[in-house]
Amino acid sequence: MENNKKNVIIRGAIVISRLFKEAIVFTLQELNSNKFRTFLSLLSVSIGIFTIVAILTAIDSLEKNIKKSFESLNPNMLSIQKWPMGPEDDEGNVVFSLNGDVEYKWWEYNKRPNITYADYKYLKEHLKNSEVLTFFISQWGDNATYKRNAITDVQTYCTTEDFDKIVSVKLKTGRQISELEFKNGSAVAIIGNNIASSLFEDEDPIGKTIKLKGYTLSVIGVLEKQGESMAGTEVELDGAIIIPYIYGKLIFSFRDTEEGVINAIAKNKESNTELIEEIKNTLRAFRRLRPGEKSNFSIGQMNIVEDILKELKGVISNIGWIIATFSLLIGGFSIANIMFVSVKERTRIIGIQKALGAKSYFILIQFLAESTILALAGALIGILLVVLIILLIPKDETFEIYFSLGNVIVGALIACVIGVLSGYLPARSAAKLNPVDAINSK
Repeated sequence: MENNKKNVIIRGAIVISRLFKEAIVFTLQELNSNKFRTFLSLLSVSIGIFTIVAILTAIDSLEKNIKKSFESLNPNMLSIQKWPMGPEDDEGNVVFSLNGDVEYKWWEYNKRPNITYADYKYLKEHLKNSEVLTFFISQWGDNATYKRNAITDVQTYCTTEDFDKIVSVKLKTGRQISELEFKNGSAVAIIGNNIASSLFEDEDPIGKTIKLKGYTLSVIGVLEKQGESMAGTEVELDGAIIIPYIYGKLIFSFRDTEEGVINAIAKNKESNTELIEEIKNTLRAFRRLRPGEKSNFSIGQMNIVEDILKELKGVISNIGWIIATFSLLIGGFSIANIMFVSVKERTRIIGIQKALGAKSYFILIQFLAESTILALAGALIGILLVVLIILLIPKDETFEIYFSLGNVIVGALIACVIGVLSGYLPARSAAKLNPVDAINSK
């Protein structure tokens, strides 16, 4: 019994391999004998599959690069600031739409008061649902020096404690700023990788002193290299110096009314709803806003990035699938036309095959295999075009292209479906031919 099963499996495998061998031979003959007609058919399929694979690759690359840009920020973070992360609706909720349904009313946001250290202190004293609360002001464009070495356009983050819980501050060497150093306003600093290499070259920066606007800072830590980000997020650390807010206030002479940003993380990390409501009510009370009066601050969440991605992916996908559908329809009709012509040209051969005992399903599968291989040949050209374009695009640190095997498989499967659908009617007509009539046909 087992031997019979094995024999059936072996015979089936031989039949299938023979079918595909004959289908490949036919496809090569078709390519050779009807070059222009086959070229037009393959071109349409190639354009369709090229569009699909290119769109999927673009979406994957866009998604991964944007997420990579924000991976240094805590995903549960709330950001309280003057300028919203996106346009706000009438209720003050940040929304995002590529259709322009909600306008970014910058002229209104510009009238808002700055987020200040006083706001931070009040929230720090009254919030019950926050696990982390920090405040920072970013200063840009100053020079840092060590001995005769100097670096320009330094970005300085003057911050309070727990900044490292909001931003992923990974140290290459040294230590973090302590809570006591933050509270005392100690003259200590953590420097970015670019600053360390520019100022100290091969020298160990830890324990050395640098000067920023004439003020001395002791280097206690050096950050790992972060690299450039596509999204251009506010927190760029390679060329940055992190110092305690109180000492930064002394260096830059800014007042407590200067514009800053407050970041918070909720105790309940699964939901920010309670903390958002508490921040809104507490800060409104501190700023003495009347009931019904619009809030003069914005509370942003990191999920706005996901909303942006969904919108972009939707637009790109819709455009891509429209182009791909038209191309694949044209390609499918072209392949069907080729197969009908092939059935007509090979009618006598089909009749002889049937007279020698070939079953109808054998003829059906033979022609379906041929149309599928034609579609796959077009798909291969489209996929190779995507690969060629990726290889020709100059490499950029800020945007990395992700080309996955999964997208290639999707393209190949779609080509197989197109091949089967476009080849079914011709294959069915071939399978139904009467062997006597077929042999006697001219």
